[in-house]
Amino acid sequence: MSDPHTFRLPAVVTPSCAGLGRELVQSLRTGGILHVRVDAVPAQKIVTAMTASRRFFSMPLAYKARHVSDLSFSGYLASRDPSAEGEDDHAETFTVCKDVPYGDARVRRGWPCHGPVPWPDPEYRLAMRAFMDVAGGVGERVLRLVALGLGWSADTLTRLTADGWHTLRVARFPARPARAAGPVGAHTDHGLLTVVAQSGPCGMYVRPPVPGEKRPRNWVEGESTAGLFEDEEPWHPVRHRPDLLSVFPGDLMQLLTDGRLPATPHKTAPAEDERHTLAYSHEPGFETSLTPIGVDGDPLHYGTHFTAVFMRRHPDRPVTRRILDEGRLEVLERLRAGYGPASGIPVRIRA
Repeated sequence: MSDPHTFRLPAVVTPSCAGLGRELVQSLRTGGILHVRVDAVPAQKIVTAMTASRRFFSMPLAYKARHVSDLSFSGYLASRDPSAEGEDDHAETFTVCKDVPYGDARVRRGWPCHGPVPWPDPEYRLAMRAFMDVAGGVGERVLRLVALGLGWSADTLTRLTADGWHTLRVARFPARPARAAGPVGAHTDHGLLTVVAQSGPCGMYVRPPVPGEKRPRNWVEGESTAGLFEDEEPWHPVRHRPDLLSVFPGDLMQLLTDGRLPATPHKTAPAEDERHTLAYSHEPGFETSLTPIGVDGDPLHYGTHFTAVFMRRHPDRPVTRRILDEGRLEVLERLRAGYGPASGIPVRIRA
């Protein structure tokens, strides 16, 4: 390969792929990111999802604002990037969380974050689900390869993603003159693995692992990656092509590998032309308990982690108010009680 960070993945990952797994791990350890080249059919699904994104975001604000859930964090949002900690990037987003129908027992029992996606229309739903299938297939194979590359059995990580709480953040960044301050909003992602497709000019930058640099445990109270290293080099632009998906680890990969694969900080920059991104998070199941592989410690309950992150990120969303008003955190506490002592991020709204 001319680019050591670009890979074609095998259709099926078996123990014989351990060598490729070590190459992927090395790419993440040196660059913090890898790129997966996809074939014509999945590349067309990416294009179709981008087209659906442009069509939805071109609609009047009153129409878009109707598509917001009060049961889950799915739906439309027109505001600054919630991860940017005070920096306004003028993005508008549509988030796709687990699509759980009203009749599901978990919805009837008041589980927080559970509910149907407020899809704008069937065409949009089909396009985004098709992209999530592509990104999810890439995520599963990357996780199996990473496990082999770390000397584990191939299913060590994918056992955790059965019935995964996968999410998709569809974003539109309007054209804006470049600012002297450059890219802003440095942060790491809350989940396990992020798979990104981009269109338009480069607007995303990642920070590779730096020898001796300590990465905070973003899932622990009192430690945060928000704004971390934002003004310190190195930061590398993430190139985009229609047939490439960019993949990098989130906070939970850092947890599970006990820091061997740290979460990758990234940030965005304004661009002269409009751009769209599809940022897919490949996640554990909502009820999954997480501890570093092969290391003793209190478990982190994924559903508690997800709920805390999104409530803190969106304190004014209808779903956050409903979770608090209806006492849905008590349901979460009962779920978490099945996994031993309470641990991880407290479910608390930060002022």
